[in-house]
Amino acid sequence: MTCPSQRRVLLEWVEQACKSGAGLQRACAVIGISVRTLRRWHAPQALQGDRRRADLRTPFTPTNKLTEAEQQAIMQVINSNEFKDISPSQIVPRLADSGRYLASESTLYRLMRQAGQLTHRGLSRKPVKRNSPLPLVAKQPNEVFSWDITYLSTTVSGSYFYLYLFVDIYSRKIVGWQVYDRECSSFAADLLHDICERLNIPAGQLTVHSDNGAPMKGQTLLATMQRLGVSPSRSRPAVSNDNPYSESLFRTLKYHPMMPVKPFDDIQMARQWVAGMVDWYNNTHRHSGIRFVTPQQRHDGMDAALLQKRISVYTAARQANPSRWSGSIRNWSPITQVHLNPAKPHYQEN
Repeated sequence: MTCPSQRRVLLEWVEQACKSGAGLQRACAVIGISVRTLRRWHAPQALQGDRRRADLRTPFTPTNKLTEAEQQAIMQVINSNEFKDISPSQIVPRLADSGRYLASESTLYRLMRQAGQLTHRGLSRKPVKRNSPLPLVAKQPNEVFSWDITYLSTTVSGSYFYLYLFVDIYSRKIVGWQVYDRECSSFAADLLHDICERLNIPAGQLTVHSDNGAPMKGQTLLATMQRLGVSPSRSRPAVSNDNPYSESLFRTLKYHPMMPVKPFDDIQMARQWVAGMVDWYNNTHRHSGIRFVTPQQRHDGMDAALLQKRISVYTAARQANPSRWSGSIRNWSPITQVHLNPAKPHYQEN
């Protein structure tokens, strides 16, 4: 709120600006007021100070406020052996069942908050806040892998085969897979060791992201990763969005028409099917996330030339029939970076 002396100064500034050729609305916008406010300030009473009436109401004094003795008595009940490990939402109905009323549930919460006792109550483990995994960026193949395990149904009810699958998030290529009859950290360690040797990945280059399953946290796999110079990265528990590439890949494979209708009779049949699916996925499937080139083309660095050829084809088609094009050609530019769990941008107010 501006005082009368400030209003007089601002009125003089606006008057001088208008005499110099400035518009009234523009001058008011510069000093941050509206034209209506300026006109109200021209009234004589506007320069006489604050003419608002004082609040003549008497402050309200609550008559139902708990006394200090009543508050202490309630806290003694809350911290008693009977109620020390349960919340007020459980205390209030139990007191009512025994024919007692001390205060409302919200009052119990308020008193506990004032006493600094509105924390975890009970013998169970306190909830742990899980932070999002660190954002990862892949600018070339063999920098960031994502891996997971999925079930493959068998003819025996309640029994499954387990597909271990590693995918390069930059190229979307399946770089390694295997089907086993159980989940085991040593199986994943052997598969990762074979991938690093086959692709000749140097130590310190690769980061492998996974969820928090038991095989992913097994000591055998962690020791192998440390020996190979591979950095681990994990999702939050029960958050599938933290590992989107593996989840999306499993859905693509399992919903493909080549997926058998009947369960697998033995593990060799399962491995044979996975081998065919991996070959189709890497060499035939045009992936929408990498401008519809195959993962193998992307992994081998052939995507840039293919996309440039598409740009030439579309440019020539547009030049041949310009009336059929209402805008620019389709975006065939190569994707240079792939992000895993990117950090959300923070907008700073000016």
